[in-house]
Amino acid sequence: MRLFVFFVSIITLSSCLSVDKPDESKMIFSYNESAGIHSFDPAFAKDQARIWFCNQIYNSLLQLDSNLQVKPSIAKRWEISEDAKQYDFILRNDVRFHDDKSVFGSQGSRMVNVYDVVYSLNRLIDKRIASPGAWVLSSVKSISVLNDSTIRMNLSAPNPAFLGLLSMQYCSILPVESATISDFFDAPVGSGPFHFQYHKNNVKLVLRKNANYFEFDGDKQLPYLDAVAIRFIPDKQTAFLEFIKGNFDFLSGIDASYKDELLDANGRLQKKYQKVLKYRKQDYLNTEYLGILMDDNQSNEALKDVRVRKALNLAFDRKQMMQYLRNDIGTPANSGFIPKGLPGYQPGIGYDFQPEKAKQLLIDAGYPNAEAIPLIQLNTTSSYVDLCEYIQHAWEEIGFEVEVNVSPPSTHRQQVSKSQLSIFRGSWIADYADAENYLALFYSKNHSPNGPNYTHFSDDLFDSLYESSIHIPNIADRIPMYEKMDRIIINQAAIIPLYYDNVMRFQHNYVHGLGSNAMNLLDLKRVKFVENH
Repeated sequence: MRLFVFFVSIITLSSCLSVDKPDESKMIFSYNESAGIHSFDPAFAKDQARIWFCNQIYNSLLQLDSNLQVKPSIAKRWEISEDAKQYDFILRNDVRFHDDKSVFGSQGSRMVNVYDVVYSLNRLIDKRIASPGAWVLSSVKSISVLNDSTIRMNLSAPNPAFLGLLSMQYCSILPVESATISDFFDAPVGSGPFHFQYHKNNVKLVLRKNANYFEFDGDKQLPYLDAVAIRFIPDKQTAFLEFIKGNFDFLSGIDASYKDELLDANGRLQKKYQKVLKYRKQDYLNTEYLGILMDDNQSNEALKDVRVRKALNLAFDRKQMMQYLRNDIGTPANSGFIPKGLPGYQPGIGYDFQPEKAKQLLIDAGYPNAEAIPLIQLNTTSSYVDLCEYIQHAWEEIGFEVEVNVSPPSTHRQQVSKSQLSIFRGSWIADYADAENYLALFYSKNHSPNGPNYTHFSDDLFDSLYESSIHIPNIADRIPMYEKMDRIIINQAAIIPLYYDNVMRFQHNYVHGLGSNAMNLLDLKRVKFVENH
């Protein structure tokens, strides 16, 4: 009944689509965050909702542009020693914290200084804070003040991804005063393009324009928007209806419940929306995959044989899966673990659809009848049941017996991290724009629960290449090593790549300057409303 009401509402709305939002005297950008925002502390910015919030409120030393290139932010420039183990960051002198007398007393505000930077970064690695982002600074040996405008960081070993890591929201700069204010993160203060205004838990969050923001677009001071309003509607169908009505200006991603309403079978925007909406799709640094446990904890003996694992990779049609289940949103993963859009991605090194070859591999492995293989337990969450059932059917076509087990996301994550699942659905979204971020999942010293190597993959050549690559500062010199490592993973069939995802953004035509990027970072400082004539 609920689904029927939803589609009746859609039909009613789409018959009279016309949204005339712009009032350039008051530009308030609105969007929904269905998952909620559970902390305003950048030390806990581990999910998209918190990352997006922190990107509006705070600045880090560095930032990424739309092409994921590292650019200055609070640091106007930096110098790196010849051995790539010493970094000096020279700060701007015009970055001011938001006005807040409860933090800064009668002066109301002040400039960001070197001591704020040292405090914020040391706070990130403070074990009492227990930040999930402490690993970002794991290669840092010391942080010190050289003078009133320069910070020095010494690394224990070269880290070619270090500058990218410092652009993450974990590394947001806070005022030192925050250490003595117990409720600071109820109404946080940063130096970002917007400042905190109002929050009602699970209902609404309002950010206002920072009138003292230091960045400019040509001769225009940023941001253009007067405010940002974030709602917390958990039901995605309801949120979609609000977007269509113009109550939200922007929609990220797409839910199965309205996928076919917005997009046709080829993944294009439906004609009835083309005059009022803009749709942008691009490669997303996100690999969706099935992981296979690779150590003695693997309960299915057959899965210890690489020929069986390769057969599983060859037994289903990724292109057809994407076309019929995802409206061609994403790229079929017939390549490696490194996703499309990152240096190191190699088209075609993976597995395509070859069921007869899969059957022959099973015969070679000593399983002329696939039914002799123990039951395969494929573990997933409810969001990916359709994909897993598609794969289940394809595997059963060549004789496997397969059971799809569905668990709540929290339970699934715990079981994966404890290596309790023989085959599990996983995804890896880049924390920073370097393929090392993906290959670290297969380094033997990162075996879970002490690291992200959930498959417990181990290979001496892979480890040697990985350890060598992280000491090479030039990314062009690292790429051949990345490619070799990716081929090792695929040749060992430690995973079953499914697809490389897309960033999908829908916005009303009057929204300009929103842009997009391969990490799906929301940057609102250049957004403005322009009336379309």
